[in-house]
Amino acid sequence: MDGWVAVTDYRWYERLLEDQLDDDEVNFWQPSARAPKHMPTGTPFFFKLKAPHNAICGFGFFAGFSVLPDWLAWDSFGRANGVASLVELRQRLSKIRRGAKIASRPEIGCCMIAEARVWPRERWIRQPDNWHPRTVVGATYDLTKSEGLRIWLEAKRRVPSPPVRFAAEPAVRYGQPALTRPRLGQGIFRVSVLDTYGRACSVTNEHSLPVLDTAHIRPFADGGPHDIDNGLALRVDLHRLFDRGYVTFDRERRLVVSRRLHEEFDNGKTYYEMHGRPLREPHGANPDAALAWHRDNVFVG
Repeated sequence: MDGWVAVTDYRWYERLLEDQLDDDEVNFWQPSARAPKHMPTGTPFFFKLKAPHNAICGFGFFAGFSVLPDWLAWDSFGRANGVASLVELRQRLSKIRRGAKIASRPEIGCCMIAEARVWPRERWIRQPDNWHPRTVVGATYDLTKSEGLRIWLEAKRRVPSPPVRFAAEPAVRYGQPALTRPRLGQGIFRVSVLDTYGRACSVTNEHSLPVLDTAHIRPFADGGPHDIDNGLALRVDLHRLFDRGYVTFDRERRLVVSRRLHEEFDNGKTYYEMHGRPLREPHGANPDAALAWHRDNVFVG
């Protein structure tokens, strides 16, 4: 199994350390929209500080890459972007792009890292002994031998026993190197579901990102996971109706609008015109089981 050792900015690390990041999600953003090559979901992702520190200060698991407007990156990850505000994010992007002569635009490349953690200085790991000093972005290491195995084993030693709430998860997460599907947080879930539905409303095909929400089909509070099979991309108004049970989807994935919308509010014409519309086809997800739960437990009939 391979891992990726990513060149990391100290200020990004410092912000996450101040926020006491541990077993959480982060956005390892970059000023360009170039996606990483050949990085499967679940790849161990190590944060290696630039000179003069030259040490690995944390790691997590690669959960996906997406190109986002800067405001959506902030809305989705907040301070897990390694900055204190959207203004700071934009300022740092602008400074980096000027120095690297990258065209200015409101989009950034986002490496979404799940189950991430950073460590204080006394727990840092020595960078790979064969690290090339001219490496700009990062380097791939085989985690089954030599320096790759060393940093992998040292990283595992810094991970405490999984909390009780995750006891049912596969025990191989920190065992023999093998890719496993990382546990997603709210921000990665949001971006992943939007991308799964082509960044369009699952019902109306509306593409304006500022009015699109990510909905849990089965609410997180009721045991619904942050998983793309449990998500829909919905326009804001439809999201509210869905959460309150005034709309759902039948077994053929067609929109069903409750009669109670009219009975209770003497309105709803806009939504009854949508009745029967097919759900937009998701890429790589199957929401059927979650939709069945929603019909049985949330829909008001």
